[in-house]
Amino acid sequence: MSQAHDQDLDCEGLLCPLPVLRARKRLLAIAPGAVLRVRTTDRMAMIDLPHFCAGAGHDYLGFESAGAVTLHLIRRGPDKPAADPPG
Repeated sequence: MSQAHDQDLDCEGLLCPLPVLRARKRLLAIAPGAVLRVRTTDRMAMIDLPHFCAGAGHDYLGFESAGAVTLHLIRRGPDKPAADPPG
């Protein structure tokens, strides 16, 4: 894939929802703005990963197919500010 990435996550052979759950966990562990490349073989990841990113505040940068494997790029979104306590 032509875009640079900071980390790889291998989800080959995993079915929905595991690629999304593992991507979520890895994204929480990397810095805002870092790019994660997720390797999947489950076709549902083409729908699930962009949908997850839209809801979680991450940027889905696109995908590239490499045979049976699809490479997805996700840029981690900014940390959300903590909510003010009720008062």
